[in-house]
Amino acid sequence: MKDTYHTLEAPSEGLYKEKGSKFIAFAYPVAEEDSIKTHLDELRKSHHSARHHCYAWKLGLDDNNFRANDDGEPGNSAGKPILGQIIKHELTNVLIVVVRYFGGTKLGVGGLMNAYKTAAAAAIDNGEIIQKQLCSHYLLKFSYDEMNAVMTLIKELNLPNYDQQFNLDCKLKVIIPLSESEMLEQRLDDLKGVKFILLETI
Repeated sequence: MKDTYHTLEAPSEGLYKEKGSKFIAFAYPVAEEDSIKTHLDELRKSHHSARHHCYAWKLGLDDNNFRANDDGEPGNSAGKPILGQIIKHELTNVLIVVVRYFGGTKLGVGGLMNAYKTAAAAAIDNGEIIQKQLCSHYLLKFSYDEMNAVMTLIKELNLPNYDQQFNLDCKLKVIIPLSESEMLEQRLDDLKGVKFILLETI
């Protein structure tokens, strides 16, 4: 099971100019659709006088969770070229928005495709691509009597853990690479007094 992916370490920008039009690209690392909407809303406010806010994004590892939007430009002339750069650079968990300020001269579909592609590529090139590991976060619940067995397992597997609460009823959260989560669930099943819940995979 694949559990690593490439994304941007931090937001970055790119710029392309053609016949008076300015294409300003903003690239963001994102983890879910809510943050995509937030970035889009902020850019529409800060660049409210721009004619178009075209974008593309991709999330997750299954290659099926993506979107491209032309925002009023001719069909497939903006969003698709932006998405093409995300795919070309093998990135995911990324949003790229290209804001266009119209310069008065029409570029034609071919010119638009080149402009949006080039601006998106510049934003990626100006950023830093990093490899990240997809990890599963679990909440473990167990009685005080089970604490020794749980902590022994955590030490054996070298699992990062946080949010510890040790009372009569104990709780803690652990992190494990996605590729090893099935093994962890099997090991936890062997500890009869332990309940576990998969919280998220990020």
